[in-house]
Amino acid sequence: MLDLTGKNALVTGIANNRSIAWGIAQQLHKAGANLGITYLPDDKGKMEKKVAELVEPLNPSLFLPCNVQNEEQVKSTFETIHQKWGNLDIVIHCLAFANKDDLSGDFSQTSRTGFQTALDVSTYSLVQLAGAAKSLMTQGGSIVTLSYLGAIRAIPNYNVMGVAKAGLEASVRYLAAELGPSQIRVNAISAGPIRTLASSAVGGILDMIHHVEKVAPLRRTVTQIEVGNTAAFLCSDLASGITGQVLYVDAGYEIMGM
Repeated sequence: MLDLTGKNALVTGIANNRSIAWGIAQQLHKAGANLGITYLPDDKGKMEKKVAELVEPLNPSLFLPCNVQNEEQVKSTFETIHQKWGNLDIVIHCLAFANKDDLSGDFSQTSRTGFQTALDVSTYSLVQLAGAAKSLMTQGGSIVTLSYLGAIRAIPNYNVMGVAKAGLEASVRYLAAELGPSQIRVNAISAGPIRTLASSAVGGILDMIHHVEKVAPLRRTVTQIEVGNTAAFLCSDLASGITGQVLYVDAGYEIMGM
């Protein structure tokens, strides 16, 4: 039975009710996990208010600002976890960003700054959070991140984000090798295209979704809850022997040649 009762889980990347991180948070809560939620702070506090209202039914015991490009905020987040919880069992990494201008046109025209930004937020942040979580996962743990097919195949308008996701998947393997002796597992879920705030920046996202619905073996794409169910599984003892893997949750689209 999938049971996360007593597990402390940090969930990053919730922006609204379409976020994949929101689907994951719901399923972790359903399985009994004690949730800590982070949000991306802004000057007017709009994101804090929006996310706080959304996650209120999940009764998170921690609700913290965390911009991964701000080292002090990351440090403060994990210091608070240490003070309030003592230990950490689960980290959900659902963070990705690229400038919209770098998600269209010729990949060779990607700006240096845009390339650095995409890899900093989308790739390095996993390494950053894993490094900060390591000392708090005293009883082992599970780290789960989100990838996409664009990591291994050229997807129209995905451009620099494909490179970032490729780096993310490589980071999963290197982190799994490093953290395995501490019984910390690191895995990625490669989800099918879902209409989210982040994916809306990718040109032709609706065309991608409709294409998957026609081609995938299940003749549909997937939902946030389906990805959430997979994340809950990977965070549970049912997946105790799984680490360093990229698990496709895309209605089977990845297996198709045409």
